[in-house]
Amino acid sequence: MDILINLGYLVAAVLFIMGIKGMTAPKTAVRGNQMSAIGMLVAVVAALLDYNVVDYTWIIVGILIGGAIGVFMAKKVAMTDMPEMVASLNGIGGGASLLVAAANYLESQKLGAAGNFVPTYDWSIAVILSILIGAVTLTGSFVAVGKLKGKIGDATNVKLFKWIVKLCLLTLLAGAAYFAAVDPLNSDLLIAGLIVLCLVLGICLVMPIGGADMPVVVALLNSYSGLAGAAAGFVLGNNGLIITGSLVGASGIILTSIMCKAMNRSLTNVLFGGSMAATAGVSKSENDAFYEGKVKFSSADELAMLLDGAQKVVFVPGYGLAVAQAQHATRELANMLEAKGCNVKYAIHPVAGRMPGHMNVLLAEAEVPYDQLIEMDSINPEFAQTDVAIVLGANDVVNPAASKDPASPIFGMPILDVHNARTVVVVKRGLSPGFAGIPNELFIRDNALMVSGDAKKVLQDTIAALKDL
Repeated sequence: MDILINLGYLVAAVLFIMGIKGMTAPKTAVRGNQMSAIGMLVAVVAALLDYNVVDYTWIIVGILIGGAIGVFMAKKVAMTDMPEMVASLNGIGGGASLLVAAANYLESQKLGAAGNFVPTYDWSIAVILSILIGAVTLTGSFVAVGKLKGKIGDATNVKLFKWIVKLCLLTLLAGAAYFAAVDPLNSDLLIAGLIVLCLVLGICLVMPIGGADMPVVVALLNSYSGLAGAAAGFVLGNNGLIITGSLVGASGIILTSIMCKAMNRSLTNVLFGGSMAATAGVSKSENDAFYEGKVKFSSADELAMLLDGAQKVVFVPGYGLAVAQAQHATRELANMLEAKGCNVKYAIHPVAGRMPGHMNVLLAEAEVPYDQLIEMDSINPEFAQTDVAIVLGANDVVNPAASKDPASPIFGMPILDVHNARTVVVVKRGLSPGFAGIPNELFIRDNALMVSGDAKKVLQDTIAALKDL
């Protein structure tokens, strides 16, 4: 049986790796996702066999309840709320690892009292790590959800949170050393104290981080949830959990690193205090004063006339497109332009929207051809030859301040150079700042026009106007 179980874990690991490989390209992403799901099923079956479960009643109840909740959430959640859902699931994963470690500690106490268990340093370290990472992921994720939903604003006293983080880390280090070295099986109060301390640490690590960095934080917490699972695997001695957690943790760290690079952030800074919280953000009056009398407003009719004579058009999808669910209207307008002989492309910034791949998924829903989705580095040189660039709800990722203004909090962040197009049309519901909380110089440039309104409505009006020309 042991050989069969370990073979099951090996098959699951291979399926996970092939699944991750499949998800690196849009054409194979669905198959990659299916392979990963099958791998998880194989791993769960192997784990159930591994532990000789004597009563499957509660296992089946858990699968039915969890499956029903998963189906309900997948059906109900809007695409714009996906980052919140991912963050919530990260938190639940971290909480599960925390509970597994706590339960294992209590079970080990009983076994130790009966003389059937002797704690080792490896076991002590695994328990502490599982508690630490699981608790930090739990509270950190729910603070991230609050920030993504706009329920929690940026912290005003960043220094205070940094001091609390340092104090928590020092206390944790001392507590963990005492737990491992002195009496691991009789440290109930110490374990309870460490859990509370780790829960506080999770809050204080995420609170000082600015709203613009939340996509990076979500990716980082995803990595934490994997590492918490791997630590729980060491606590339980479960190879499948160790492999799965390690894969999630490693891929999450790689994704976080890529996102940090795309946003010109320091991973260390995001980890320990937030790179923007102290400097980003302007008040509403400052934002209004920046734009007052400088923005040239236009209409769907004028946009249709511009597009009627254009030879090359680039759509720049952003969060506004996701909110308006305008992907199908975008594809319809693109089809009309292509029928007129126009060259149409879509510029994709690595962190457009609120999570990596957000725009790719939305446009795939509208069956936009993959070869028309052009990554930032490839599309930027083409903007100078573009007649019309249509920005659909994107903000920070097209802000020229990132490359022109050293004082800007987003200075150094790679952006889409839409300002180099002959005409830039910005479709946006208002002049409110984006995630970074700063005005956008692009909107007041000579070659920029603003069409106010919901992206889907504006595009539908443009399509109607184009038909009438």
